[in-house]
Amino acid sequence: MMFNPTQLRKDFPILDQSINGHPLVYLDSAATSQKPQSVLHVLRRYYEMDNANVHRGVHTLGSRATEAYERAREKVADFIQADRPEEIIFTRGTTESINMVAYGWARLRLQQGDEIALTPAEHHSNLVPWQQVARVTGAKLVYLTLLPDGNLDLDEVRSKLSDRTKIVAIQHVSNVLGTIHPIKEIGAMAHQVGALMVVDGAQSVPHMPVDVQDLDCDFLAFSGHKMCGPTGIGVLYGKKEWLDEMEPTYFGGEMIDLVELEQSTWKETPWKFEGGTPIIAGAVGLGAAIDYLQQVGMEDIHQHDSQLAQYAMEQLSKMEGLEIYGPAPGSQRAGLVTFNLKGVHPHDVSTVLDSEGIAIRAGHHCAQPLMRWLHQAATARASFYLYNTKADIDALVSGLESAKEFFAHAIG
Repeated sequence: MMFNPTQLRKDFPILDQSINGHPLVYLDSAATSQKPQSVLHVLRRYYEMDNANVHRGVHTLGSRATEAYERAREKVADFIQADRPEEIIFTRGTTESINMVAYGWARLRLQQGDEIALTPAEHHSNLVPWQQVARVTGAKLVYLTLLPDGNLDLDEVRSKLSDRTKIVAIQHVSNVLGTIHPIKEIGAMAHQVGALMVVDGAQSVPHMPVDVQDLDCDFLAFSGHKMCGPTGIGVLYGKKEWLDEMEPTYFGGEMIDLVELEQSTWKETPWKFEGGTPIIAGAVGLGAAIDYLQQVGMEDIHQHDSQLAQYAMEQLSKMEGLEIYGPAPGSQRAGLVTFNLKGVHPHDVSTVLDSEGIAIRAGHHCAQPLMRWLHQAATARASFYLYNTKADIDALVSGLESAKEFFAHAIG
């Protein structure tokens, strides 16, 4: 079908409302996306018609729930081009997924003198777990240098990787700068020195086609709530050879094979990682979200987001007193723009915008080291998705002009 964001907007009931007397302009999809009616319908139907625990029961509802849950795993595998459904583990989100790799693989294998390479732009969920691994194993964190626009110099990356490097953990897309890192090339460098490539895909999987076999990454983590799915459901993709070696990070029912009084054994991958009652409805809802995104078309979504980002850069760059971070206008950028209004705290900017029905994010965006690199305590961020239009960005520009006037009078 033809990509039409104005028409797609009608699929999202939450967007049809007013905030503070103004039509809602939602520009915070990098934090969480809104949910289409088709996903809400599937969630409601599951709870009304199929709700039961999975894998254990032999009754009809249990069979239907298990079928829906495992079918969702197949949809995820197909969506990111995994080799097989068994390479897909359902988690609570990107944070849990990365922690599973850090604690179930790296913590048990790294030792004094080993190195973990990452960037200072990482979201805390792809930084703090590696700090903890380094602390308990004696491994060292090695930070790759950011260029002034937030991109990476591949020659510098190559120079910092060595046979001591065991993990390279990098975001595919920066949730602050909008930079899109060349994961395929960096992954090839990691593999040349015998390291594993761990990718934070929280901001890429919802917005562009991602093929894990083409990227040749060893692990990929992402969240359902950023891609039109429910909160509380995420995915860890891993090459099966690494998942088979990896240890579970929590234990109990469902993930076991045999339990004796003194010891236990685990099920095969991926079920050994999904102890207890899994996030059944979340997985079913994520499967419905994938159906929706594939119907819309991931390449069309990527182009639309990029076009909106470029339009936003063009319009915002005309404003005096506005500092924009990340790639320059005309450069490759994901669907978000981060900025500050000179002399005004971003929380105050966000409050003024909210008074006009415009929702943006303000704060450190779970990237405090990057804030220090930018020499800022916090920033404002507008992020775009398939239901946004140029009119939304025009409203943002108008709202920022109102904020400039308001604070000029307040300060004056």
